[in-house]
Amino acid sequence: MGARIPTTEAVGIPVIILKEGTSRTYGREAFRNNAMAVRAIAEILRTTYGPKGMDKMLVDSLGDITTTNDGATILDKMDIQHPAGKMLVQIAKGQDQEAGDGTKTAVILAGELIKEAERLLDKNIHPTIIIEGYKAALEKAVEYIEKIAEPVSIDDTEMLERIALTSLSSKAVGEAREYFAKLAVEAVRAVAERRGDKWYVDLGNIQIIKKHGGSLLDTQLVKGIVIDKEVVHPDMPKRVEDAKIALLDAPLEIEKPEIDMEISISSPDLVRKLMEKQERILAEKVEKIAATGANVVITQKGIDDVAQYYLAKKGILAVRRVKRSDIEKIARATGAKIVTDIEDLKPEDLGYAKLVEERRVGEDKMVFIEGAKDLKSVTIVIRGGFERLVDEADRAIHDALSAVADAVMDGKVVAGAGAIEAEVAKYVYEFSRTLPGKMQLAVEAFAKAVEALPQILAHNAGHDPIETLVKLRGAHERPEGKWYGIDIETGGVIDAFKAGIIEPARVKINALKAGVEAASLILRIDDLIAAKRTEEKEEKKKEEKKEEE
Repeated sequence: MGARIPTTEAVGIPVIILKEGTSRTYGREAFRNNAMAVRAIAEILRTTYGPKGMDKMLVDSLGDITTTNDGATILDKMDIQHPAGKMLVQIAKGQDQEAGDGTKTAVILAGELIKEAERLLDKNIHPTIIIEGYKAALEKAVEYIEKIAEPVSIDDTEMLERIALTSLSSKAVGEAREYFAKLAVEAVRAVAERRGDKWYVDLGNIQIIKKHGGSLLDTQLVKGIVIDKEVVHPDMPKRVEDAKIALLDAPLEIEKPEIDMEISISSPDLVRKLMEKQERILAEKVEKIAATGANVVITQKGIDDVAQYYLAKKGILAVRRVKRSDIEKIARATGAKIVTDIEDLKPEDLGYAKLVEERRVGEDKMVFIEGAKDLKSVTIVIRGGFERLVDEADRAIHDALSAVADAVMDGKVVAGAGAIEAEVAKYVYEFSRTLPGKMQLAVEAFAKAVEALPQILAHNAGHDPIETLVKLRGAHERPEGKWYGIDIETGGVIDAFKAGIIEPARVKINALKAGVEAASLILRIDDLIAAKRTEEKEEKKKEEKKEEE
């Protein structure tokens, strides 16, 4: 039998409109089902929150291990099956793409908002009123954050480094935090562009290459582009100064015809002539490149052994099979034009860099392009003792770069350590008192959910969350108390801004928006209709086949 839809008493006959195997959950039960999934995911991330947060070990189906406390990575690696859980993962990914940080804040907040919504639903408050209350509270919270946020300038190196350090405080990069913070600030400032009266940072211009071996402190920032390839021929120069770079999206080899064909060869002379002809074609291609004045060739395609020999003879450094994204970065940095046919290559198509050099990094060789015309492209080569440490360092650098870029583009920062959450909760509580009836309860619920974040911060640091919250509330009642946050070492309160615990306002605003969006989506769902899973259908077919046999 298929799933039944309840009918009115007037009709009295159940009508089957869904396929057999379809399941349907509706009303409060549907909400509870979804709420449990969201809260379960939030609980997983809860213990990773803050500088004293724990790590998660994730093992995939192939046995590969990832150890991290990065929210976006944990959600990405978890194989979540529940539809509401998948929605939460998508929202978290959106937060990561938009702000680059604050994923855990968004997910934990969504879990707390759902928990508060359950209490309100038990008091027979309609989901629509709860959603309206959450959105009204969010609007006020965002307005307030923008009002009290402190300005930051791209030239304020110390403030930007503190922002990077705050982002790195929960990452497992140990003694390299300050070094990574400096690298992040230097990299962001190198690629930042002034557009009108605002700064714009495209993190795509910061290339990241991972190589295990060495220590985290061997990580380096290169003012240019690094290609994870080596020079193709041993006789080619390994260092070229005043490089004139030809970028090709064409092979330097004899291309096979698209159609199948046969060549009849009646004598050894014909074989020799064919080989000589192929060699001559390649020699002409190399001659054409050399005639433009190019002394470096970088191609996305292959380079034949014969072409390699002729290029080496001309003293040209060549690199083959370079990724398209790297080719585009080199074009942007050096001013070169990507040419798809060598016959079209002209001297004005060449790019320029002060130095192109092959260097050894760990066990591998890489080609470094430095001193390009446009220095809006930089590379961070991450080093570390073993592969998983390098992966975690990569995630840490990504968050630090994103935090600094957000601060530069937005130009506004707030204090961390739970300070902004406590201040927003206080403001929203005050706002709720101006509202009538049930809406007041929904707005209060938002404030409680936001206030849960500093409590989790205190709990993960080993302090009593209730006691810490009481101290925090007391500090925020003072006239100068807006930036007071939790001292995770003592469980007391400190002026987080003066202590250098600073975060971009944009990260906090986006996290609040993402959390409310996720909670609102879940609250709106009152019916869950799930089709039968494909695997189950296939298993049933196999069982039926066996029975027939």
